[in-house]
Amino acid sequence: MTDLAAQRRFYAEEIKAIANLTSPEIFEELATVARERFLPNGPGTIRSEADLQAPPRLTPDADPRHVYHNLAVALDAPRLLFNGAPSVLAMAIDALRLNAGDRVLHIGTGLGYYTALMAHCVGPTGRVLGIEVDPALAERAAHRLGGFPWVEVRHGDAATLDEPFDAMLVNAGVTHPLPSWLDALSPAGRMVIPITATFGPGPIGKGPMILLSRRDTPDVLAAKIIGFVAIYSAIGVRDEAANASVGQALAKGPFAPLKTFRRDPHTPDTTCWMHGPHGCLSLNG
Repeated sequence: MTDLAAQRRFYAEEIKAIANLTSPEIFEELATVARERFLPNGPGTIRSEADLQAPPRLTPDADPRHVYHNLAVALDAPRLLFNGAPSVLAMAIDALRLNAGDRVLHIGTGLGYYTALMAHCVGPTGRVLGIEVDPALAERAAHRLGGFPWVEVRHGDAATLDEPFDAMLVNAGVTHPLPSWLDALSPAGRMVIPITATFGPGPIGKGPMILLSRRDTPDVLAAKIIGFVAIYSAIGVRDEAANASVGQALAKGPFAPLKTFRRDPHTPDTTCWMHGPHGCLSLNG
């Protein structure tokens, strides 16, 4: 019989090394939270970097030990809806620098695995709101996260918010941060958001994962690219005109040394990596 406790700790060590994690809390949650509880029953459909030009694979059988690797596992394989590579999502959570008592928003909660990791990080004095646009996934996530009284799961697209948050993780590709998300960030708030462009008819977009952090100036946030992702596109909150702008910005350079996200009106210049009606990702600090 597989020793899942040992397998989870091996998995946490591997993700820590791949993602260069600095938070001991995230490492410990990776080593203890049962990932299989937040996935469909096996055998699972999996993808890794080796599968980018190939169809997804199946795990050999339903043994949960197979999901304790740096693999994205399908939540709905026919729709190409996966729960994300642990190294990418753990890196994103690490960048949020979660503290006990923080109020966290997770947009695109799926079946709740990464929501659960963040819930452990903030603890019972904190609050985690998971929002999922797919009603069936939202219902199942709420059931799986029922052991966390400080976690709430809602069905919706997260376009409107009615409370502040210290940290936000957007777990679907968007063309821009919504004003409602930015307005809901607390004075020390931070957000990890994938800004992606779609290049064909499928649901997957590509682009940088960006960390936005509140600064003293309300209309200017610090911005930093922390990774590059291929991710399922968000539903209901993308802008097709902005999609073209993201594609043009990526053509200029996908790893631009971004410094700020500007909400203030200004004339575009050479420091604007992506400038539009929703804001400007700028090289100017």
